[in-house]
Amino acid sequence: MKRILVTGKGSYIGTHFIEELSKYPDKYQANELEMRDESWKQHDFSQYDVVYHVAGIAHMKEVLENKQLYYKVNRDLVVEVAKKAKESGVKQFIFMSSMSVYGLNHSHKFITKETECKPNTYYGISKYQAEQQIKELEDTSFTICVVRPPMVYGEGAPGNLGKLFSAVRKFHVFPTIKNQRSSITVEKLCECIKGYIDENVGGIYLPQNNKYMCTVDIVREQMNAENVKVLYIPFFNPIIKLMIGKVGLITKCFGDLVYER
Repeated sequence: MKRILVTGKGSYIGTHFIEELSKYPDKYQANELEMRDESWKQHDFSQYDVVYHVAGIAHMKEVLENKQLYYKVNRDLVVEVAKKAKESGVKQFIFMSSMSVYGLNHSHKFITKETECKPNTYYGISKYQAEQQIKELEDTSFTICVVRPPMVYGEGAPGNLGKLFSAVRKFHVFPTIKNQRSSITVEKLCECIKGYIDENVGGIYLPQNNKYMCTVDIVREQMNAENVKVLYIPFFNPIIKLMIGKVGLITKCFGDLVYER
């Protein structure tokens, strides 16, 4: 029986993970912990084999005023939780990092574990700094597992894909530009995390779906499923191509960003 603490109560990924583990009541016992105030510090971590840290700030517009909040939550809180886990005798700490640690603009066609990290957002920088600091805590009795998923999607998922779908529903027009993006369903991500726990692995992991995603294809699939009529036109493709690498939102939606298979 593996005893698992998910730090970040009510999170999209954490909630799905708890639901996945509930299918195996004889193998796993999982609890969620609220991290929005200081009360988590009083929680007894010593009863757990694994701490899976999913609490964090994402999908918030980055402005100078919230820069320190990103570092406080996505870096400092992570380190505090990892230290408490180690001091309490927890064997494995799994940190939900992000593909954002590599940045949007890089010279590699395919990203691997060896690709240099060049985060260029508060979100990516804070996640990468957290990775570096918790790795210093690792030893033979405390394993650090860093997971850098690409875009996570599924029913009700927050983030850029949901915003994109909303825009398409409103305007009913979308460009036909082709691109490749690594992505992962929340269900597959949960399966991967379960595997990392079963094997008690450490290191860096880049889980993804078996196929790369094309933005126009996934928009078409979703709109067809919703029976939303959309006009797909190539007119804006040349302009969009010129903006990729220069405009962050355009690059996120229509640029190539893939992990090596």
